[in-house]
Amino acid sequence: MRFMMLMLPAGQCDAAPDARPSAEAVKTMMRFNKALQEAGVLLALDGLHPPSAGVRISSVNGKPKIVDGPFAETKEVVGGYWMIDVTSRDEAIAWASRCPLGPGDTIEIRQVFEMSDFPAEVRKAADGFEDPRQPAG
Repeated sequence: MRFMMLMLPAGQCDAAPDARPSAEAVKTMMRFNKALQEAGVLLALDGLHPPSAGVRISSVNGKPKIVDGPFAETKEVVGGYWMIDVTSRDEAIAWASRCPLGPGDTIEIRQVFEMSDFPAEVRKAADGFEDPRQPAG
């Protein structure tokens, strides 16, 4: 079962575009990342720049509307993620519980849909799409 663990760091909503974590924060997080890797459950991970460096695209009357960050109405933002492959929701929760969170930080865990989760007509609608995780050919 694949799960995405989304890091919702406190204070990143208002962070400057050039904000970066401290060396100590990265060192602490890398110990957690290494544990995931050594356990063989880590599929991918990345940290994200603050929303003040981002852009949002929405649709207004069928046309794209582009808004540069920061986004005034934002209360929580994704600061990074881990994609893990574990045997259960409980195991995903156990891993997230080991993450070195700072005050006010939150991790949201969401299971990833697999094609086998969908009825036949939905799987048929996706026929011909190559899984980008698989080698071409």
